[in-house]
Amino acid sequence: MRGISLFVAGLVCGATLAASMPASAADTGAEEANGPRVYFVNLKDGDTVPRTFKVQFGVEGIAIKPAGDMSAHSGHHHLFIDESEWPPAKEAIPADDHHRHYGAGQTEDTLTLEPGPHLLQLVFADGRHVQFDPPIVSQAITIDVK
Repeated sequence: MRGISLFVAGLVCGATLAASMPASAADTGAEEANGPRVYFVNLKDGDTVPRTFKVQFGVEGIAIKPAGDMSAHSGHHHLFIDESEWPPAKEAIPADDHHRHYGAGQTEDTLTLEPGPHLLQLVFADGRHVQFDPPIVSQAITIDVK
């Protein structure tokens, strides 16, 4: 049953990917149907969460390696929080309150956010923190922090 759910989620994610990305990310191309993908394991669009909550990152079709490791077909997670401006495609993702880096290869984090709605999106980037072409991004989700 889990395989069917992941398959259906992948179809939905693939169908809505370009629509959910900021224009600058959508312009670089959409993820291939059978290519690598990232997704939220324990959150979905519209979820209500407490002020401090765990977020888990899933990845398929590409290896997780730490920052600095430039092995082929590998990279690590970045979490965009309330971000509407994307860095240029060939520049490193900045490290700030809106761009969290998981360069040690982490697949989860505990976040504390202010109450209210927040936009979250995963971006998988290479060892230099540069997005792939086409980008490997999750569906953007909005959560409500209580």
